[in-house]
Amino acid sequence: MPTATVLIVFAAVEALSNQRLLFASLASSAFLIYLDPEHGTNRVRTLAISQCGAAVLGFIAFAVIGPSYAAGASAMVAAIARIIVVDAVHPPAVATALAFAFRTGDERNLVLFALAVALVVVLVLTEAATLAVLARLRR
Repeated sequence: MPTATVLIVFAAVEALSNQRLLFASLASSAFLIYLDPEHGTNRVRTLAISQCGAAVLGFIAFAVIGPSYAAGASAMVAAIARIIVVDAVHPPAVATALAFAFRTGDERNLVLFALAVALVVVLVLTEAATLAVLARLRR
């Protein structure tokens, strides 16, 4: 199910944009969800806050500094600090900040990324529901 969800996200990205690398960190997110869906790193709140926030920080770094290592470094440091401060640590979000800082400029990519995160959130909720059903069946 996680792999199928990520493949659907990638197909949507391909249909709507040519910025495949912007979504690479979502594959890591899907793997973490599949590996340990009950871990705090993989909760809906953590995933949404960290990924969307990192995308915005990367986008801002690109807009202010331009596509450079300085923008990438600024976005990465800001994303790490933010996910720690708001207690929403999801490591793949750091890659998201870098991807947006290095190559973006089209606001549609930010919106498209938010939609892709929403699909991964659906994956988290589906995984949680499946685990709940399995737990009830085991009783």
